Amino acid sequence: MMSIAAARALDGGQKCFVGIGLPSTAANLARRTHAPDLVLIYESGTLGSKPGRLPASIGDGILAETADAVISVPEVFNYWLQPGRIDVGFLGAAQLDKFGNINTTVIGDDYANPKVRLPGAGGAPEIAASCHEVYVVVRQSKRSFVDKVDFITSFGHGTGNGEREKLGLRGAGPTLVITDLGVFRPDETGELELTEVHEGITVEQVREATGWDLKVSPELGTTPAPTEAELQTLRELKAAK
Repeated sequence: MMSIAAARALDGGQKCFVGIGLPSTAANLARRTHAPDLVLIYESGTLGSKPGRLPASIGDGILAETADAVISVPEVFNYWLQPGRIDVGFLGAAQLDKFGNINTTVIGDDYANPKVRLPGAGGAPEIAASCHEVYVVVRQSKRSFVDKVDFITSFGHGTGNGEREKLGLRGAGPTLVITDLGVFRPDETGELELTEVHEGITVEQVREATGWDLKVSPELGTTPAPTEAELQTLRELKAAK
């Protein structure tokens, strides 16, 4: 459901900065269904990749073999990402707060001696700062949906109220958060608001998995169930070797 909901959010012709895992699944699903002109850009420097199967990593040879062009990693960041040439960037999160700030660095208040040291930033801060929009895909629980992140790895909407604009950040930040329970979008203040629940999920279940007083859209909807075509394409992607 997470992969399909993320795929549906992508449009043909967009330039999408893709990560491995659910973002790659979603982007390749979109390209095989309703968005054949979607341009997939991977951090390893492959532009316009069209893999026939899901890549195992950003270094998977199939990405270079099927790409329109292969450039260096510094060029991906300096020429494509930082100048704002990427429409959509996908990010995951260990912690996400109500303003879409992301932590993938440490769990705990003491940076030098954290409870858990996470993988870190990679290119995520630049994706969060410079892509036109950021989509976050994360499994939801009170451990991941927290009132305040322990460390801001990737800036979302700060504390809201136009803080991105005050800092001169080019991109709109997180405009969509997709979890295994529902779909969230920022309201006019930048705070995440529940706009859809997945089929069979209740608002109460979402509240129980959220570490803050959750806002719920007055026009709350239900995510349409996967179509047979979407499921079949997804299965084919996952089965391909």
